[in-house]
Amino acid sequence: MPELSDVTRGRLLYGGDYNPEQWPEEVWFSDVGLMREAGVNLVTVGVFSWGRLEPSPGSFDFGWLDRVLDLLHHNGIGVSLATPTASPPPWMSLRHPDTLMVTADGVRMSHGSRNHFCPSSAVYRHCATRITTALARRYASHPALSMWHVNNEYCEVCYCGGTARHFRRWLAARYESLEAVNDAWATTFWSQHYGEWEEILPPRAAPYLRNPTQVLDFRRFCSEALLECFRAERDVLREITPDVPVTTNFMGLHAPLDYWRAAAEQDFVSHDWYPDLEDPGACVESALSYDLMRGLAGGPWFLMEQSASASRGPRRPPGQLRAQSLQAVARGADAVCFFQWRASRAGAEKFHSGMVPHRGADSRVFREVSALGRDLASLPGVVGAPVPAQVAIVVDWDSWWAVGDEHLPARIDLLRRLRDFYEPLWRLGIVVDFVRPSSDLAGYRLVLAPNLYLLTAADAAGIRSYVDGGGTFVMGFLSGVVDENDHVLLGGCPALLTDVMGLCVSEFLPQSGTLTCDSELLGSFVADFWADDVETTTASVVAAVSGGELEGMPVVLRNDFGEGTAWYVATRPSSGAMRALLGHVASQAGVPSSPPPEGVEVVRRGDFQFVINHRSEPAEVVVDGAHTDLLSGEVVSGAAVLPRYGVKVLQALP
Repeated sequence: MPELSDVTRGRLLYGGDYNPEQWPEEVWFSDVGLMREAGVNLVTVGVFSWGRLEPSPGSFDFGWLDRVLDLLHHNGIGVSLATPTASPPPWMSLRHPDTLMVTADGVRMSHGSRNHFCPSSAVYRHCATRITTALARRYASHPALSMWHVNNEYCEVCYCGGTARHFRRWLAARYESLEAVNDAWATTFWSQHYGEWEEILPPRAAPYLRNPTQVLDFRRFCSEALLECFRAERDVLREITPDVPVTTNFMGLHAPLDYWRAAAEQDFVSHDWYPDLEDPGACVESALSYDLMRGLAGGPWFLMEQSASASRGPRRPPGQLRAQSLQAVARGADAVCFFQWRASRAGAEKFHSGMVPHRGADSRVFREVSALGRDLASLPGVVGAPVPAQVAIVVDWDSWWAVGDEHLPARIDLLRRLRDFYEPLWRLGIVVDFVRPSSDLAGYRLVLAPNLYLLTAADAAGIRSYVDGGGTFVMGFLSGVVDENDHVLLGGCPALLTDVMGLCVSEFLPQSGTLTCDSELLGSFVADFWADDVETTTASVVAAVSGGELEGMPVVLRNDFGEGTAWYVATRPSSGAMRALLGHVASQAGVPSSPPPEGVEVVRRGDFQFVINHRSEPAEVVVDGAHTDLLSGEVVSGAAVLPRYGVKVLQALP
């Protein structure tokens, strides 16, 4: 099976989405000249060109695309050729209005934007397979073809009648009988019993809370429907071009598509990431998303899209583009690409930045883009190198879908819970892998589960075995509450692991204010948002509420189990307290930490150490031993100053 290494061929890939159909043909020649100047070696072509490639049903116009691929190849630039199926042309919806998605409120979308298709539509799937087949046959032997980019940012959710029929077929395959559906969905509640399959509908708009298991199953189904669309196109491409790798682009932590399942279907993982330029801690969330991609990929991955400057809000300050791009490389990316090559002059995203902005090549943005190309060309040894981690964070899409439902005691934002655990580790200089709860955890000294609201018996057994065998495990509040059908696991939580954790939660206590807590280990600190009413069995109390109605209630606990240790965090401690707690837990687990200066990130990838200053002012770092900075060629030893948004990629001297 082809892999990302078949595309990289010992070099970091650099480029972006290229939309030549938006420009007169004479501009194309200028484009490839500027691409060579910037060090671009790969561009994505055709993402939103279905209407140009198939202007009427079954009638194809590939002439312009032939010329584009020939021109790119002649200039030494590879092509990530997209199937344009994210944005069907108007002729499809006019002839087949049932291909348009319908919202939960019953509103049918229209063409005129993008991503407006119903994933369950047989007509859409037929047309998508037809254009994919035509592209694959046309360009199977074209020397510019480096990889396939299927669709774009799968995210579509539809509630139409066709989706309802597809949902029922999926349920019949999953449960085999209507009686099993009724049991899983607990339809005795609120008189929801189903006597015929046709009675089952998607969880459309309702006057009050919807059936939680129906909602959970619909989310599972929607993810699978999108994967069916992907597989249909991928299978065509693999049959016609078996040696060309296939991917589709993810979007960080994104709910509609189960990325664990989707990653397993691709030849390599690719990622679109647009950090909030107004968030001073955006570099932390970027690192989190990059570590997640590396976990999904099981190694190197592909940064498919980012912005060269502003799209909305503030512009990127000078230097930040370089810092954030090299941050992705430090955390496992073997490709750095952008949306888009040339900023559009018209359309809904005409103010989305490009590598070549509206001003043209004589601009700060293009100069920074070209400098970044030179930087990436100086790092061939990084390609394919691993990013070692001794710590893992567990994330599970089923649990995420379940805990995000509206019927819980408080709305749980899983992304915030993940960042509550991830950011202290980032500031401690500890690199993290992301894993599924079913993963083999034995290779990690420390495993954290910020939230596992939904916990299966098999996953609980894996965690139990990990701790019993000597691992250190940290679990956050509201975990182990329900099974795979979103039914409460009776007897208190974290169910199936109460003996491992040495405690039992009897009530959930969402907090509107703050709790003052005290700890011999952590000192005095505040917590907020949530508290579990914990009763200890074998666990020792590390921190407890120190005043008010909940005085004395445990909020951080530790339990010895087998050869290992389990920690439970029953509230949301302040960031300083979480850093102190996880620093202690990591040290006890044998995980070294080396907190860098504020705003500085230090990551080892293979034989290289990336030192990145995310601050808008200089920072001083101390480098142990003599190293060569591969970006500047300078020898670095001892104290070194990083300019604002400065980066060094260090390799130890022999």
